[in-house]
Amino acid sequence: MTTPFKKIVKAKIKAKKQLSDVEAEREKIKYEIAEELGLADKVKKYGWSGLTAEETGRIGGIMTKRNKDNGRKWNK
Repeated sequence: MTTPFKKIVKAKIKAKKQLSDVEAEREKIKYEIAEELGLADKVKKYGWSGLTAEETGRIGGIMTKRNKDNGRKWNK
């Protein structure tokens, strides 16, 4: 299920519009984690939809853990 935040970011990226600071930071973290897991090449070649559910879940889980550890809350 896609959250409203994800829909907004996806639409902006597709339309090549400028992301807000929060959106850009979230995307940056997502790419950093994909790089750490060795998935960056796959994302660049196939896009985020080219990842398996397991890979996507791993990225989301790591993002959630890091955000919790840093005291960040995206959905206010």
